[in-house]
Amino acid sequence: MVMRYYQNKEGLFGAAVDINLHLPDLNGVPLDQIGGILARHFVKRWEGDLADEMIMVLLRSAVTNDAAAQRMRVVFGEQVVQLVHMVTHEAPDSELRAGMISSQLLGVALSRHILALPPVAALDEETLIAALTPVLNHFLTEPLGAAVMTW
Repeated sequence: MVMRYYQNKEGLFGAAVDINLHLPDLNGVPLDQIGGILARHFVKRWEGDLADEMIMVLLRSAVTNDAAAQRMRVVFGEQVVQLVHMVTHEAPDSELRAGMISSQLLGVALSRHILALPPVAALDEETLIAALTPVLNHFLTEPLGAAVMTW
């Protein structure tokens, strides 16, 4: 049945972990508030009202399983890139910005929920959001190394 409907196990895995990040609508939000909104959204996505078991399964699996890692790349690559394209008005470096944002969010989730690094795992949600906000704002609005923003 797997072969008939999904072509292979990876196809089945992809269908089973169809993750929607439920990214917020940021139309009309002032640029300096977006980092905070994203930080709050992702903290809630990993451990709050929006949390679900599938995103944690995918995160755990992505560390050791190529298909899961590819699925995570697709989920973040499509959804976060689309959001950053919208926020930056499709700036030439928006994919890099989305990648840096994703690396921060995935790194924090891995450190907090999988590795349980004590300093990160011990943070209350509001402190974690406050720590993430300026980093996400930087990746959205500030020059990235030699890159120059054009919007």
